[in-house]
Amino acid sequence: MAETLDFALTARLREVLADQPATEGELRTLSEQADAWVRTLQAQIQASERRLRELTADPATPLTEIAVELRRVETLSPELVEMRSLLSELEKRARELRTMWLLQQTRSSGARSDG
Repeated sequence: MAETLDFALTARLREVLADQPATEGELRTLSEQADAWVRTLQAQIQASERRLRELTADPATPLTEIAVELRRVETLSPELVEMRSLLSELEKRARELRTMWLLQQTRSSGARSDG
C-alpha cells in the first residue's frame, strides 16, 4: 500500500511541477504529504542502517540478512533523494503561484479603484 501512495504522490507532484493547475489547499496538502514521506523514508533508512550495524557486529550473522538490509537502503536512498528534490521544486512552484495570485489580486483591486 505504501508503494501505491508513494507512486500517486510522486505522480501528482510531477503533474503540478509540469504546470498542471493546483489550488493553494492542494499545494499545502502535497507539501505536507511529501514532507511526511521524506521523514518516513529517512526513518526507514536509519532503521536499516542501525540493523546493518547490529548484523555486522555479529560474526555469526548470515550474509543473506545483511544483503536484505543493504538492498533496502539501496532502494530507499534514491527514493529519498527524488522526494527531497520534488519537495524542493514544489516549494519553489508554490512561492511562484502565490506571487502570481497576489499580483492578480493587487491588479484587480487597483483596476476597481481606478474605475
